[in-house]
Amino acid sequence: MSLIPDETVEQVRDSADLVGLIGESVELKRTGSDYRGPCPFHGGKNRNFSVIPKKGRYYCFVCHESGDVFTWLMKRTGMDYPTAIREVARRAGIVIPERPGRTGPDPLEPLFGAVAAAHDWFTRQLLESPEAKAARQYLEGRDVPLETAAIHGLGFAPSDRSFLTAMRELGVKDQVLLEAGLTVARDDGSIHPRFRGRLLFPIHDLRGRVAGFGGRLLGPGEPKYLNSPESAIFHKGRQLYNLHQAKGAIRKEETVILVEGYFDVFRLLLAGVDHVVAPLGTALTADQAALLKRYAPSATLLYDSDQAGLRATFRAGDELLRHAIRVRVATLPPGEDPDTLVRSGGARALEAVLGDAVDLLERKIQLLERRGWFEGVEHQREALDRLLPTIRAAADPITRDLYLKAVSDRTGVSREALQQQAVTRPHHASGPAPDASSRPAGRQDAGQPSRRPVRRRQVEFAAEGDLL
Repeated sequence: MSLIPDETVEQVRDSADLVGLIGESVELKRTGSDYRGPCPFHGGKNRNFSVIPKKGRYYCFVCHESGDVFTWLMKRTGMDYPTAIREVARRAGIVIPERPGRTGPDPLEPLFGAVAAAHDWFTRQLLESPEAKAARQYLEGRDVPLETAAIHGLGFAPSDRSFLTAMRELGVKDQVLLEAGLTVARDDGSIHPRFRGRLLFPIHDLRGRVAGFGGRLLGPGEPKYLNSPESAIFHKGRQLYNLHQAKGAIRKEETVILVEGYFDVFRLLLAGVDHVVAPLGTALTADQAALLKRYAPSATLLYDSDQAGLRATFRAGDELLRHAIRVRVATLPPGEDPDTLVRSGGARALEAVLGDAVDLLERKIQLLERRGWFEGVEHQREALDRLLPTIRAAADPITRDLYLKAVSDRTGVSREALQQQAVTRPHHASGPAPDASSRPAGRQDAGQPSRRPVRRRQVEFAAEGDLL
């Protein structure tokens, strides 16, 4: 069989007229920006079935059937996935460039099939299971409507072994469940569900197929968040949450907003911001940055306002710069994250924060200036050591030149000297600032009380430097 390139699948999905296709067999009426009609899956006359063109999805609020344009054709006509892609392409007038591929069935199809079956079961548990009451209450407490959670495919994994029973009844083999990362094997050979007592977020590949899950523990215990393990279809460092839905909006806006968590993504979506993604609970990787480069030339980092969030901001920013992506940093009020900001201040508060975003290097300079790092030769040298890694990271030559000029203007150090330092990597450049408490203490007379505030300020310098 021949393979359809991923970029072509994305083009076909983005070009599809989902409303027109579904409207051929379902009487749809416009309701705001969406369309409603009777559900073609479970029947009835009430308009419980929703088509959401902006997201390229459909969803029934009664039987919970959901999917995209390809899923629609597969479920309604019995087409397989490649045939559904070709049919949508034909309707959209897109010629699919075929490329040679392996003959015979796709060896990954059983894994995707198992994960799809698990996802369908998990979503029904969230909506129907008595044990999922805690998950529904948790979502309510986070101001996430259950309908919104359902549309985005959230699910619930019970704490018992009912998942295994359900999958076996569907004919999914135990070995496939293991290979798909849905179960774990004990030393005695028994297998158990990987996710127990967790609210589940589906993680899709670029084709819109569920490849894995991120699970949030609802009771006591650790870890609070648990992802699917690495597998033939799931690669935590090469996938981004919500990218399959956001990529069209990212291309349109020519920028992407990065946040840290699943609920941050949800909150921005509810605020009407669609070009938002999140790493999967880890630092942004080179593969993830390269993936974003395919869709946008610039990015805004909207991470938490605490120290951990600030560290993650600069690490992610430097990684994006290495892929020639322009980077801005949006600064949240103290103690806020994107979720709490929008919940308390609404879309207007989010708009204000995003509107005040500044360039990554400029944000570093702001922090260093605020603590007085440019006062005196010693601290100025240390400040430069914290700015140089970002200059080095800038793969775009114009961005690097602008950075050299900005730092030269601020410090008085020549661009030539900065350029020379930027092409080398001193062994101490990426380390923390020296701790003031470890520096030799000068002799202090009783008549010199002013030295104590100076030492305290040095400690502040070191603490601020650790963040950069």
